[in-house]
Formats: sequence, C-alpha cells, structure tokens
Amino acid sequence: MAEGWCRHLKGDCIEAYSAGIETHGLNPNAVRVMAEFGVDISGQKSKHIDELRDVNFDFVITVCDNAHESCPIFGGKTTVIHIGFDDPPKLTKEAKNEQEVLDCYRRVRDEIKAFIETLSGSIN
Repeated sequence: MAEGWCRHLKGDCIEAYSAGIETHGLNPNAVRVMAEFGVDISGQKSKHIDELRDVNFDFVITVCDNAHESCPIFGGKTTVIHIGFDDPPKLTKEAKNEQEVLDCYRRVRDEIKAFIETLSGSIN
C-alpha cells in the first residue's frame, strides 16, 4: 500500500520501490481497499530486497517493525527511516467477518496515506 500511495500521490518527485526480506504475494484485501480510492496496485508484486540490489537509495523507509528489525545495511548515503504501521494480516486474525477484515485494512491504508502526504521530494 505504501508503494501505491507514494506512486499515486508523490510520483512526480519520489521514485518508490517496495521490497522485503521475504515475498508474500499481493494481498487481495490491500488491492481492494486501495481501489476504493482509485489507486490500482494490482500490477505491483511482492519483491525481495535482493531484486533491488543495484538501486542506489537515498532513503529506505521501513513500514513495519519486522522490516525495521531485519532491515539490511545499505551502503553509501542511504538514510533509513522507520515508521511503524500495524500489519493488516496480523490485525485480522481475530476478525469475525469480512467487514472487520476490511476495516483493519482501511485503517492502515489511511494511516499510510497520511504519512505519504507529509513527504517531500527531499524527505527530511
């Protein structure tokens, strides 16, 4: 969702990538709640960080605690920033119905959007 929001809201000044230390596939609930705002992330894919090893990042933003704790070391002038958002699949383990599941995804979607809106092209 973070990559989708970044491309949608800040695509003119930020080149966004999304990757992790594991790949999980694209979550259909994330696709669904992003589409509610007209943001199509269905073409995105879950990437392993190794797929982006040739990219020289100015900034790496980790968006969950697990990613922050296991984030690899980036060389050069890469600045790592951690912004912890809840993990929707973990939040929904106790959900009683589809509405509760989607509400969890919507809350996190909206929190990520609010964060992305604060970013400038130079991320300070």
